[in-house]
Amino acid sequence: MSSTLQERAVRVTRPPLARRLMRRCAFDRFGAVYVWIAIIVVFCIWVPSTFATVTTVKQILNSNSISGIAALAITIPFCAGVFDLSFGYVMSLTGVTAAHFLVSGWSVTAAVAIALVVGLGMGLINAIVVVVMRIDSLIGTLATGSLMAAFITLTTQDIPINNPVLGGPFSDIGQETIAGVSLSVVYCLVIALGMWYFLEHTASGRRLYAAGFNLDAARLAGIRVNRMRFGALVTSGFVAGVAGIVLASTTASGTPDAGNDYLLPGFAAVFLGATQLNGRFNAWGTVIAVLLLGTGTIGLGLADAPAWAASMFVGIVLIAALAVTGLQRQSVGARSRWRDRVARLRGPRRQQGPAAA
Repeated sequence: MSSTLQERAVRVTRPPLARRLMRRCAFDRFGAVYVWIAIIVVFCIWVPSTFATVTTVKQILNSNSISGIAALAITIPFCAGVFDLSFGYVMSLTGVTAAHFLVSGWSVTAAVAIALVVGLGMGLINAIVVVVMRIDSLIGTLATGSLMAAFITLTTQDIPINNPVLGGPFSDIGQETIAGVSLSVVYCLVIALGMWYFLEHTASGRRLYAAGFNLDAARLAGIRVNRMRFGALVTSGFVAGVAGIVLASTTASGTPDAGNDYLLPGFAAVFLGATQLNGRFNAWGTVIAVLLLGTGTIGLGLADAPAWAASMFVGIVLIAALAVTGLQRQSVGARSRWRDRVARLRGPRRQQGPAAA
């Protein structure tokens, strides 16, 4: 009998299904998805013959996969509360490293392994500068990035490394396709899946979020925050190294400044993705943001828009999405505060009723 009453009480207090769905699909959780859908609709109306095709879908995925890997590289440090402004330079350095050793006669496996070790080493240097030497991450990673740029210029004289050997098996790393979708898309999805599982379903991921949310509170709770930040920066260097190798494979060259073009899109995607799903930096939010920005860029190209339109689009969408999401959360907070105030005003009256009777 008591269990039946409890079930009825749960049914009474549980919100209706429609309201629960509205809360789960609220704009403050999926604002970028709604903006992305709106962008798709606009371009389907604007250039229906070229945009609304399977070829365009594959183009969006293939052309933004490296941007996705680059953005995921800095998602982990942001979760830990540290910046990594050197990821673009790490991409350039690892791409040049792989191309250099391939041209020197090394095998593809050896060249890629050395490039990955270089990316891991750059992440280790960033971790030492920021965590061990206690230099602000914004300044420290900018300094290490400048050192990487200087080293690249010293070794290459800013001349791209081009050689027919780069168009052989090495190019298959990024250019090989499965049903028209390049392997770089698969790499991006695998990294995003692994990052999502680590952040959302492991104790270390929760500790990483705690360190990024409040460093002092996490330290008082017994979390080894320095270890979390150290590992986040090392991971960032490794993932950025993967992005650099895939980029060099896709272009079949080692370009000294190849990673510079990914700085703005990478940070834009991470910050836009942080407003989605759970309100903090997360892997799938970053992927959604990359696809949103990539869809707009590809659509503008198909519509023969001016060259400056793509950069303007990235800036406008980022500002608009963050502003609208912020307003949405402020309104939710205002409604919550109003309900609390009404509850406090009603509370004493309810308590006075039986006493007066």
